[in-house]
Amino acid sequence: MRFLAIILTGLAVIAPAAHLFELRHKMQMSEQDYFVVQRIYVGWWVVGLFLPASLIANLALAVQVRADKLALWLAGAAIALIIVNLAIFLTWTNPVNVATDNWTVRPEDWQTSRRHWEYSHAVNAGVTLLAFCAATLASLRMKA
Repeated sequence: MRFLAIILTGLAVIAPAAHLFELRHKMQMSEQDYFVVQRIYVGWWVVGLFLPASLIANLALAVQVRADKLALWLAGAAIALIIVNLAIFLTWTNPVNVATDNWTVRPEDWQTSRRHWEYSHAVNAGVTLLAFCAATLASLRMKA
């Protein structure tokens, strides 16, 4: 379970980190170029499944390490951070996905939509990286 929590949480970092690394260039794109580039994300919802899988793995990890208070706290932190990621996604990212029909419809104020979508992914890169660190530390902790 420890290995699975590390791997799944690490895999959950990939998509938001990719968005973070491309953020600077995408925020400078014209409307036309931006909508062309957004087509590369068709089918990325599958990658999003790593997040609920990591939530389940970290819940199982918390049960497994419950006798070690620090490891339990770290696993709980990973769980809380994954829930924060989901809240950010549901509050800022997904409403833009719906409003733009996954960037196939151009909203009137597309730049605001772009900001919400891009920055919510960037914040989630940091949140998910912290979850990965917490899950890793919880998994590596050996009770003396």
